[in-house]
Amino acid sequence: MPIGLNAALAVAKEQLGVRLDPHLGNNFFVEVDGLLVGSFSTVRGLQSDVKLTEHDEGGVNGYRHQFPGQVSYPRLVLARGVTELDTMYSWYARVCRGEFERRDVTVMLLDRRRVPVMWWNVKAALPVKWVGPDFDASRSTQVAVESVELVHRGIVKPLLSRGASAAHALGEGINTVVESQ
Repeated sequence: MPIGLNAALAVAKEQLGVRLDPHLGNNFFVEVDGLLVGSFSTVRGLQSDVKLTEHDEGGVNGYRHQFPGQVSYPRLVLARGVTELDTMYSWYARVCRGEFERRDVTVMLLDRRRVPVMWWNVKAALPVKWVGPDFDASRSTQVAVESVELVHRGIVKPLLSRGASAAHALGEGINTVVESQ
């Protein structure tokens, strides 16, 4: 029976005596069609939900059958401080003019050295809402923030991403063992 990637990683971690600490959620990049579109302060909506259909069976009173159905995805919300780079707003403005151009978006989680360790591909995204900054003269240190909301056709965490995270974890473990000797 072949050993799975997660099981292999767990065995290697145990043998090397390495801690696998979680990555920080403030260290990420966003790409649109393979091009870095600037830095964002938040990304929300990397989630999915399987709708369930329930079915009662006559004579079975202990539970209801639950069958998986359609998968739904909330909007992906990207927020950042306003800069002169207006790639996302320009894309949104084209959609407002009727130029529906769906694009693939990738959200990459980085390690402390700013190397991508895993990523999620958002398929066929389309901006449907843009929110500009709020202005308030009484808050002289507040950053002007804009956000864009994207509808899309699904989120996948590619096999290559999962392999990269496992390789990164093993590499970190080997580096820890070498440094401690």
